[in-house]
Amino acid sequence: MNAFPSPSLEQWRGAVDKVLKGADFEKRLVGRSADGIRIEPLYAAARTTQRPLRAEAGRWHVAARIDHPEPAQAQELALADLEGGADSLALSFVGARAARSHGLVAGDVAALDAALDGVMLELIRLRLDPAPQGRVNALMLAALFEKRGIAPDSGAVDFGLDPIGLLASEGVFAASWPEIGRRLAETIRALKQRGFKGPFLTADVRPYHEAGASEAQELGAALATAVAYLRALEAQGMALDEARDAISFVLVADTDEFVTIAKFRAARLLWERVQTACGLTPKPMVLHAETGWRSLTKRDPWVNMLRGTIATFSAGIGGADSLIVLPFTAALGLPDAFARRIARNTQLVLLEEANLWRVADPAAGAGSFESLTQALCEQGWSKFQDLEREAKDGLPGIVSALTNGHVQAGLARQREARAKAIATRREPITGTSEFANLKEAPVSVLDVVPAARRASRPSATKASTQDQGDLIAQLAQGATREQALSAPEEALRAEPLPSLRLAEAFEALRDKADAFAERPSVFLATLGPIADFAARAGFARNLFETGGLAAPSDDGFSKDGATDIDALVAAYKASGARLACLCGSDERYAAEAAAAATALKQAGATIWLAGRPGESEAALRAAGVTGFLHAGCDVVALLESALTISALPK
Repeated sequence: MNAFPSPSLEQWRGAVDKVLKGADFEKRLVGRSADGIRIEPLYAAARTTQRPLRAEAGRWHVAARIDHPEPAQAQELALADLEGGADSLALSFVGARAARSHGLVAGDVAALDAALDGVMLELIRLRLDPAPQGRVNALMLAALFEKRGIAPDSGAVDFGLDPIGLLASEGVFAASWPEIGRRLAETIRALKQRGFKGPFLTADVRPYHEAGASEAQELGAALATAVAYLRALEAQGMALDEARDAISFVLVADTDEFVTIAKFRAARLLWERVQTACGLTPKPMVLHAETGWRSLTKRDPWVNMLRGTIATFSAGIGGADSLIVLPFTAALGLPDAFARRIARNTQLVLLEEANLWRVADPAAGAGSFESLTQALCEQGWSKFQDLEREAKDGLPGIVSALTNGHVQAGLARQREARAKAIATRREPITGTSEFANLKEAPVSVLDVVPAARRASRPSATKASTQDQGDLIAQLAQGATREQALSAPEEALRAEPLPSLRLAEAFEALRDKADAFAERPSVFLATLGPIADFAARAGFARNLFETGGLAAPSDDGFSKDGATDIDALVAAYKASGARLACLCGSDERYAAEAAAAATALKQAGATIWLAGRPGESEAALRAAGVTGFLHAGCDVVALLESALTISALPK
């Protein structure tokens, strides 16, 4: 006998409808991802199927970025990270987008050696962030192994070459596409001859994510980039399985837990499908992860710790091989040792205390994750095919789509849709667009002058024609970076993708408010007793504070069951505010809003009302109300107007 019979879907739906009391089920309980994928409130259990997993079972690798411009300080931070629990380092040379205007400055191998002094390269994993002069960076790292006498096959190095990613982020290729392919193949062969195993190339979706890409757009860009590299290396005589093994991937772990987990799982499935289509026996993809830059905030940055934790959990459950957690102060400047320690510990707690790594694919069999994974596979493959159709004049699809603006146009549409969702707070940002803290304490970052971009391209030598193995030996013996650069060539160009954070519109409002001699304020004109105005006064205060405007409130102006209009007007005059916002219940508005607005207007106030006006809009406007704030309104536009009004002389 089943003592606890499982309810049917119909029974569950009936119970839900009772709670909704006639409200729309679709609007209340069904969500949509950025790609329009339905996210249901309940899924049936899925049948567990075999999924492509990581090549290496167990813990993911805890990575930390080395991006300080000064080698001595970079070395100090690197050792602290490794001693504090990291087992992998990502080197961000100056010019790398991931370095955010900083980056390691190393003109020769001696400087790189100083930055990694004390780091036992044979015992850790290294990854290079894509950067201009990436080929030279790769050769310099190989030369460092040679200088120290370390066997290349004893370490694990991902050289991070990604010219397509640089075209996306920088807007320029170093050479023509055929020449790019030749250089890549030559560099890979030289590194393999030295004993390095790779990967050597990376399909990095961070530029697309920072430009507003949806999950399917990221997956499509990753596949299209990897396939372009496969074809380029095959054209240079490299076996297809060897070319496949040369490629790794970088995906972004964001704050949407369900969709991020599904995205990582979908990436492995899609890469398996590409390999099968190429006639290869599939191997697990090498999948690096990084928490999302676009989700970081400058205001109330402590909340970034929560965002980083959600993203870390999602990447770990989704099957990342390694992960970088961006420090919570990264949007404000170069993070200090404390912020870096918190970023490391976010991973270590989830590994050591939550034991997330002990199950290979915890999402397997869960109806929600299986359904979302399959939907993202379909959407991602469709985006991949869309990019492939852009191939023209010998250029692979992703390169052609970048140079002709196809990618930029698609991302612009996605950014516009998300910007609207953020401005209307349908996609809230805690601490920024919701629950702002006007008294937040400053956080510390390192006092470092941004490193200058290195863009020299001497025309005297054609280093690109030199043997790459010889260049490694010369660099190990003291040759400079400039001596290893390739001669300039006429290159393809594209509009570079912007690097944006979601909170920037609200942060700009806060900056504007902070520029006032005194903090601008709004007078909350509360109507009736506290029970009548508390909800809308709280809503209005929260809204105004996200734009840096103070909106203090007290017990109100109730007298004998009504509002003391004279006391309300006197309080407004004493407040010094230019803008007054009526706050009360619908019943109170019907009884007193018009009279209060008329009196406040006579006192010189610009008057808004918290709530939807409904059928009373004409009467309210006639009484002097000029604006309405309510759920779903364009908060950014309202706050811009509020700051403009606050700047007017009273």
